[in-house]
Amino acid sequence: MDGIGSARTYTMSKVFIDTNILVYCMDEFDKKKQATCRAVLKSLTNDMQGVISTQVMQEFYVATTAKLGADPLLIKDILHSLQQFEIVVINPEIICDAVDCSILNRISFWDSLIVVAAQSACCEKIWTEDLNNGQMIRGVKTENPMAV
Repeated sequence: MDGIGSARTYTMSKVFIDTNILVYCMDEFDKKKQATCRAVLKSLTNDMQGVISTQVMQEFYVATTAKLGADPLLIKDILHSLQQFEIVVINPEIICDAVDCSILNRISFWDSLIVVAAQSACCEKIWTEDLNNGQMIRGVKTENPMAV
């Protein structure tokens, strides 16, 4: 409460985490990207909430088990722990909006699914290396943690 008895307005900043950021956290072959991605994930606090989607969870499982050779049961445990984040469920409305986003912004359908999911969760930014750093799409700013 402030001096006049009204509640203060507090806004939480939401950050959408793209699959590649999570995969790099597991990547033993690129220690620099691994350290950077682990650090940005650790930076999430009560003031900044992480958001992912069901698409990100699926891509994370496939990329880490198929490309990195990680144990599927370990990745299943990690997927369980990722449920601490807000999760956007990819539904038919998001898919149709992603088609429009892909066409209008000339980005891949998969990247547009990320953008639309982030927008639907009211995220301020997306941590990714797949889109141009600083680009604004549908009111969401892209940020490449590896570009710093």
